[in-house]
Amino acid sequence: MNEARRIDLHVHTRFSVDSRIRIASLVEQAGIAGLHGFALTDHNSVAGHPHLKEIALRYPRYTFVPGVEASTREGHVLLYGVSEAPPVHRPLAETLQWAEARGAVAVLSHPLRWAHGVGRRLAETAPVHGIEAMNGHNGEVANAGAELIAARRKVAETGGSDAHELPELGTAYTEFPEGTQSVDDVLEHLRRGQCRAAGRSLPPPQRLRLAVMTLARRAGRGFRPI
Repeated sequence: MNEARRIDLHVHTRFSVDSRIRIASLVEQAGIAGLHGFALTDHNSVAGHPHLKEIALRYPRYTFVPGVEASTREGHVLLYGVSEAPPVHRPLAETLQWAEARGAVAVLSHPLRWAHGVGRRLAETAPVHGIEAMNGHNGEVANAGAELIAARRKVAETGGSDAHELPELGTAYTEFPEGTQSVDDVLEHLRRGQCRAAGRSLPPPQRLRLAVMTLARRAGRGFRPI
């Protein structure tokens, strides 16, 4: 995929309960990370979408995809091209029906992660457009397993940093064909599987650090589920 467009499809900001990133800070960091854009996928919230529209007008050379990471009973799913927040903690099947009715693209987030992943059975069978095959917070085993499932199912293989801190942006990303520019371009390529996951998994020492930070965040919000 020559001159591929690199877009980080999994990014959290201060509109998620576990991140403090400001959307305006992401643009400069995107350039540093070699990205051509990112998707805003806050937990169960589209509150950042108006800010995303503002920066899209200021930086037309980048692609900014409106999205959300929805919490279902079985685990998390990324929904792209949505303009409203989904119902929370409903069955995955119900959330996917909700997304389909709104023309959204659905991608399973880190499906083999022990926390917030839907698990192998649903990763193999859920009617989605894609599977996150490279998550910047996952280890190699979880990412490799997700990649194999996506390849076997012949659905889109996506990559996203799962950034909750600014330096994490772009550690994993999705490569789209040259000429991909608009949000509609991105959504159509995802539907057709015309993209590939890239980036790097999280090494064991950094995974341990992340686990400690995640535990502290959960304690700070009274262990309420996301």
